[in-house]
Amino acid sequence: MKYLEVNNVEDILKKIQKKKKLWRIILMGISLALSAILYNVFLLPLNLVTGGTQGIATITKHVYDIDPALMIFLLSAACAVFSLLYVGVERTAGTLVASVVYPLLVKITSPLATMLPMDTTDMLLLVLFAGVISGIANGLMYKTGYSNGGFPVVSQVLYEKKQISIAKSSLFINVSIVLAGSFFFGSTNTMYAIIFLYINNIVLDKVLLGISNNKAFYIITSEETKIKEYIIKSLNHNITTFEVKGGFLEKKRNVMLTVIPSREYYRVASGIKEIDKDAFFVVTDSYQVEGAK
Repeated sequence: MKYLEVNNVEDILKKIQKKKKLWRIILMGISLALSAILYNVFLLPLNLVTGGTQGIATITKHVYDIDPALMIFLLSAACAVFSLLYVGVERTAGTLVASVVYPLLVKITSPLATMLPMDTTDMLLLVLFAGVISGIANGLMYKTGYSNGGFPVVSQVLYEKKQISIAKSSLFINVSIVLAGSFFFGSTNTMYAIIFLYINNIVLDKVLLGISNNKAFYIITSEETKIKEYIIKSLNHNITTFEVKGGFLEKKRNVMLTVIPSREYYRVASGIKEIDKDAFFVVTDSYQVEGAK
């Protein structure tokens, strides 16, 4: 019976993957195309070194006049070979397509740099706009489950073989590239690159998780009945109560959970404090709410 259940689960997963595969490939193509256009229209002309293979390609273009598309391809290919040697074909397959397609798109879209020249008198505006586009492109790529190749592959291998944190190795690699960029293009460009990366990360999170329209309140209070009545009767929101045990005193307490629209945050928070000034509550973003009545 258990064997049949496992098979059924595997069949369901296969069907889901099959249905979504075409959509994931389309998203990957859009992501790679956006990244290539962004690189040729913004990052390369502005000499913004933001890490990754693109950052090194910008430096080598400036110093040795090497075609950025060629450099990105060579670096991506080297990382793919590294991955093949240490984690095998199956784990590397997802990066191979991007390792070839992305440099090709960079080459194809390179004429856009002359067709769409940027007015650099307002550098900050260009950097902010580029950061938004980058965040969208990277968010779409992460949603596909594929990888865009390059140095993230190296970080993954280091984690699996040497237990070096992916976050730490990625940070070290990218910071090293950004610092190298400051040597060639100056500290001002480096500061713009940091702003770019900050905006990229904010937008990336929004693309992955969406914009939070709701807040989840976790409430511990001695005035449980009054707060419950306030939320249910005055604000017309449901509430769930569950029992927890403290880690230090191991005392059992009730925790109330309610999810409310973000616009009503102040009414709920101020109401709780008005009823019980000693109430303990935690508020988090809630990106998806389903099934509640």
